[in-house]
Amino acid sequence: MGAALILPLGPQNAFVMNQGIRRQYHLMIASLCAISDLILICGGIFGGSALLMQSPWLLAIVTWGGVAFLLWYGWGALRTAMSSSVELASAEVMKQGRWKIVATVLAVTWLNPHVYLDTFVVLGSLGGQLADEPKRWFALGTVSASILWFYGLALLAAWLAPRLRTAKAQRIINGVVGLVMWVIALQLASDGVRHIASLMAN
Repeated sequence: MGAALILPLGPQNAFVMNQGIRRQYHLMIASLCAISDLILICGGIFGGSALLMQSPWLLAIVTWGGVAFLLWYGWGALRTAMSSSVELASAEVMKQGRWKIVATVLAVTWLNPHVYLDTFVVLGSLGGQLADEPKRWFALGTVSASILWFYGLALLAAWLAPRLRTAKAQRIINGVVGLVMWVIALQLASDGVRHIASLMAN
Protein backbone atom coordinates (compact mmCIF):
# COMPACT_ATOMS: atom_id res chain seq x y z
CA MET A 1 0.00 0.00 0.00
CA GLY A 2 2.81 2.39 0.85
CA ALA A 3 4.62 1.68 -2.42
CA ALA A 4 1.43 2.10 -4.45
CA LEU A 5 0.91 5.59 -3.06
CA ILE A 6 4.55 6.70 -3.34
CA LEU A 7 5.51 5.41 -6.81
CA PRO A 8 3.35 7.63 -9.12
CA LEU A 9 5.18 10.63 -10.58
CA GLY A 10 4.49 13.77 -8.57
CA PRO A 11 6.37 16.93 -7.59
CA GLN A 12 8.29 15.17 -4.80
CA ASN A 13 9.50 12.28 -6.96
CA ALA A 14 10.29 14.64 -9.84
CA PHE A 15 12.42 16.84 -7.59
CA VAL A 16 14.32 13.87 -6.13
CA MET A 17 14.94 12.52 -9.64
CA ASN A 18 16.16 15.86 -11.01
CA GLN A 19 18.52 16.43 -8.10
CA GLY A 20 19.81 12.87 -8.47
CA ILE A 21 20.55 13.52 -12.14
CA ARG A 22 22.43 16.67 -11.14
CA ARG A 23 24.10 14.77 -8.25
CA GLN A 24 23.38 17.82 -6.12
CA TYR A 25 22.56 17.01 -2.48
CA HIS A 26 20.47 14.07 -3.71
CA LEU A 27 21.01 11.88 -0.62
CA MET A 28 20.19 14.79 1.69
CA ILE A 29 16.98 15.39 -0.30
CA ALA A 30 16.08 11.68 -0.12
CA SER A 31 16.59 11.84 3.66
CA LEU A 32 14.33 14.91 4.02
CA CYS A 33 11.61 13.26 1.93
CA ALA A 34 11.83 10.04 3.97
CA ILE A 35 11.72 11.92 7.28
CA SER A 36 8.75 14.00 6.08
CA ASP A 37 6.92 10.84 5.03
CA LEU A 38 7.71 9.26 8.40
CA ILE A 39 6.07 12.23 10.17
CA LEU A 40 3.08 12.38 7.82
CA ILE A 41 2.43 8.63 7.71
CA CYS A 42 2.66 8.19 11.47
CA GLY A 43 0.58 11.33 11.98
CA GLY A 44 -2.12 10.01 9.68
CA ILE A 45 -2.18 6.48 11.06
CA PHE A 46 -2.10 7.55 14.70
CA GLY A 47 -4.91 10.11 14.60
CA GLY A 48 -4.13 12.97 12.18
CA SER A 49 -6.66 11.81 9.59
CA ALA A 50 -9.56 12.70 11.90
CA LEU A 51 -8.24 16.28 12.28
CA LEU A 52 -8.01 16.84 8.52
CA MET A 53 -11.40 15.30 7.76
CA GLN A 54 -13.05 17.43 10.48
CA SER A 55 -11.54 20.67 9.09
CA PRO A 56 -12.91 21.17 5.56
CA TRP A 57 -11.60 24.73 5.37
CA LEU A 58 -8.12 23.56 6.34
CA LEU A 59 -8.28 21.01 3.52
CA ALA A 60 -9.36 23.79 1.13
CA ILE A 61 -6.43 26.01 2.18
CA VAL A 62 -3.98 23.14 1.69
CA THR A 63 -5.49 22.37 -1.72
CA TRP A 64 -5.25 25.90 -3.13
CA GLY A 65 -1.80 26.44 -1.68
CA GLY A 66 -0.76 23.26 -3.48
CA VAL A 67 -2.34 24.44 -6.75
CA ALA A 68 -0.37 27.70 -6.65
CA PHE A 69 2.88 25.92 -5.86
CA LEU A 70 2.43 23.25 -8.56
CA LEU A 71 1.70 25.90 -11.20
CA TRP A 72 4.86 27.79 -10.21
CA TYR A 73 6.98 24.63 -10.11
CA GLY A 74 5.60 23.40 -13.43
CA TRP A 75 6.28 26.76 -15.08
CA GLY A 76 9.90 26.62 -13.93
CA ALA A 77 10.35 23.16 -15.45
CA LEU A 78 8.66 24.14 -18.74
CA ARG A 79 10.70 27.34 -18.97
CA THR A 80 13.88 25.28 -18.59
CA ALA A 81 12.66 22.81 -21.25
CA MET A 82 11.88 25.62 -23.71
CA SER A 83 15.09 27.55 -23.00
CA SER A 84 17.31 28.19 -26.01
CA SER A 85 20.21 26.88 -23.95
CA VAL A 86 19.25 23.98 -21.69
CA GLU A 87 22.85 23.69 -20.50
CA LEU A 88 22.84 27.34 -19.35
CA ALA A 89 19.48 26.92 -17.60
CA SER A 90 20.72 23.76 -15.87
CA ALA A 91 23.90 25.55 -14.83
CA GLU A 92 21.79 28.30 -13.22
CA VAL A 93 19.87 25.67 -11.27
CA MET A 94 23.15 24.09 -10.14
CA LYS A 95 24.14 27.42 -8.55
CA GLN A 96 21.31 27.12 -6.02
CA GLY A 97 22.57 26.95 -2.45
CA ARG A 98 21.90 24.18 0.03
CA TRP A 99 19.23 26.10 1.97
CA LYS A 100 17.27 27.08 -1.12
CA ILE A 101 17.19 23.42 -2.15
CA VAL A 102 16.10 22.42 1.36
CA ALA A 103 13.29 25.02 1.26
CA THR A 104 12.18 23.77 -2.16
CA VAL A 105 12.05 20.10 -1.19
CA LEU A 106 10.11 20.96 1.98
CA ALA A 107 7.67 23.02 -0.08
CA VAL A 108 7.35 20.23 -2.67
CA THR A 109 6.52 17.83 0.16
CA TRP A 110 4.43 19.85 2.61
CA LEU A 111 2.53 22.06 0.13
CA ASN A 112 1.37 19.11 -1.96
CA PRO A 113 -2.24 18.26 -1.01
CA HIS A 114 -1.83 14.75 -2.44
CA VAL A 115 0.60 14.02 0.39
CA TYR A 116 -2.09 14.70 2.98
CA LEU A 117 -4.72 12.78 1.05
CA ASP A 118 -2.41 9.76 0.72
CA THR A 119 -0.99 9.75 4.25
CA PHE A 120 -3.84 11.18 6.32
CA VAL A 121 -6.92 10.06 4.41
CA VAL A 122 -5.96 6.76 2.73
CA LEU A 123 -3.28 5.35 5.04
CA GLY A 124 -4.83 7.01 8.09
CA SER A 125 -8.22 5.47 7.39
CA LEU A 126 -6.75 2.01 6.82
CA GLY A 127 -4.25 2.05 9.68
CA GLY A 128 -6.60 3.75 12.11
CA GLN A 129 -8.94 0.76 12.05
CA LEU A 130 -6.25 -1.65 13.26
CA ALA A 131 -5.42 -2.67 16.81
CA ASP A 132 -2.30 -1.16 18.41
CA GLU A 133 0.17 -3.92 17.48
CA PRO A 134 -0.89 -4.35 13.80
CA LYS A 135 -1.09 -0.56 13.51
CA ARG A 136 2.59 -0.23 14.43
CA TRP A 137 3.55 -2.88 11.85
CA PHE A 138 1.39 -1.15 9.22
CA ALA A 139 3.19 2.15 9.91
CA LEU A 140 6.58 0.43 9.76
CA GLY A 141 5.75 -1.17 6.42
CA THR A 142 4.59 2.03 4.75
CA VAL A 143 7.51 4.06 6.14
CA SER A 144 9.96 1.38 4.95
CA ALA A 145 8.51 1.58 1.43
CA SER A 146 9.04 5.35 1.46
CA ILE A 147 12.66 5.10 2.65
CA LEU A 148 13.57 2.42 0.09
CA TRP A 149 11.90 4.33 -2.73
CA PHE A 150 13.45 7.77 -2.15
CA TYR A 151 16.98 6.49 -1.64
CA GLY A 152 16.61 4.10 -4.56
CA LEU A 153 15.31 6.85 -6.85
CA ALA A 154 18.08 9.29 -5.86
CA LEU A 155 20.84 6.70 -6.32
CA LEU A 156 19.42 5.37 -9.60
CA ALA A 157 19.08 8.88 -11.04
CA ALA A 158 22.68 9.67 -10.00
CA TRP A 159 23.90 6.44 -11.62
CA LEU A 160 22.07 7.26 -14.87
CA ALA A 161 23.19 10.90 -14.77
CA PRO A 162 25.71 10.62 -17.66
CA ARG A 163 22.90 9.47 -19.98
CA LEU A 164 20.24 11.83 -18.64
CA ARG A 165 22.31 15.01 -18.55
CA THR A 166 22.27 15.49 -22.32
CA ALA A 167 20.42 18.53 -23.68
CA LYS A 168 17.77 16.36 -25.38
CA ALA A 169 17.14 14.26 -22.25
CA GLN A 170 16.92 17.39 -20.08
CA ARG A 171 14.36 18.96 -22.42
CA ILE A 172 12.22 15.82 -22.34
CA ILE A 173 12.49 15.36 -18.56
CA ASN A 174 11.71 18.99 -17.75
CA GLY A 175 8.89 19.09 -20.30
CA VAL A 176 7.27 15.96 -18.87
CA VAL A 177 7.71 17.17 -15.28
CA GLY A 178 6.22 20.59 -16.10
CA LEU A 179 3.19 19.10 -17.86
CA VAL A 180 2.58 16.58 -15.07
CA MET A 181 2.73 19.36 -12.45
CA TRP A 182 0.19 21.44 -14.39
CA VAL A 183 -2.14 18.47 -14.91
CA ILE A 184 -2.04 17.72 -11.17
CA ALA A 185 -2.64 21.42 -10.41
CA LEU A 186 -5.68 21.50 -12.71
CA GLN A 187 -7.07 18.33 -11.15
CA LEU A 188 -6.59 19.81 -7.67
CA ALA A 189 -8.19 23.09 -8.74
CA SER A 190 -11.21 21.19 -10.07
CA ASP A 191 -11.49 19.27 -6.81
CA GLY A 192 -11.05 22.51 -4.87
CA VAL A 193 -13.87 24.25 -6.74
CA ARG A 194 -16.22 21.33 -6.05
CA HIS A 195 -15.13 21.28 -2.41
CA ILE A 196 -15.81 25.02 -1.96
CA ALA A 197 -19.17 24.65 -3.70
CA SER A 198 -20.16 21.88 -1.29
CA LEU A 199 -19.05 24.00 1.68
CA MET A 200 -21.07 26.98 0.49
CA ALA A 201 -24.09 24.76 -0.10
CA ASN A 202 -23.89 23.48 3.46
